[in-house]
Amino acid sequence: MLNYLITGATSGIGKGICLRLLSQGNRVIALGRDFTKLKAESKKYTQNLIEVPCEFSDLGSLPEKFKSIGQQHDKIDGLICCAGIGQFGSLEEFSFLDIDKLMNVNFKSHVYLIKSLIPAMKKNKQGKLIFLGSESGLQGGRYGAIYCASKFALRGFAQSLRHECSRSNIQVTTINPGLVRTPFFDDLDFEPGPEVNHALSVDDVIESIMQVLLMPNKSNIDEINLSPMQNVVIKKKS
Repeated sequence: MLNYLITGATSGIGKGICLRLLSQGNRVIALGRDFTKLKAESKKYTQNLIEVPCEFSDLGSLPEKFKSIGQQHDKIDGLICCAGIGQFGSLEEFSFLDIDKLMNVNFKSHVYLIKSLIPAMKKNKQGKLIFLGSESGLQGGRYGAIYCASKFALRGFAQSLRHECSRSNIQVTTINPGLVRTPFFDDLDFEPGPEVNHALSVDDVIESIMQVLLMPNKSNIDEINLSPMQNVVIKKKS
């Protein structure tokens, strides 16, 4: 049995990979906000699911929470960072609190988590770090200044960790998907087009994550850039 920690495990891609790993007999430490849907879909795996309520925008509460996780689970085989939120618009439309929240959830919270857990992973000389990035971390886009900045920051952080962790046998990978059909778009005014090839599915991204998890530790997949066959965005009807 392997031990995985997943952030954003209660929705979308995080929930999907959580259920996949549980179904394979692994233990999962799941960090998220509302566990209602995950509980409903993981009833037969309850004994291997450890729920940790977590508000990633509240940076002040995170160091103690992450320290506690590290003390309780000193051997983590894989850490999959899926937590993230989206907000788009012209820069002047963002409040300072909006900017802080986006950077805290999409970037800083993951830095705090890795800082707390990496010493034990280095001591154990094994493990995999997987970051769910975005195509927005590869190229800036209109109305995405802050969101893109958060994903660029996460990508640069992962690239530096890749060099820092190589001697400790820790693999570091960033997966950069394009549009994925998830609840990410629930509170936005746009969404992927209706055709199946207008967006990736959650399973598409999960297969990429599994590819990384199955890689032997003598090599490293630095990045995976994944996109739908046709990148189609439509405005929601008001």
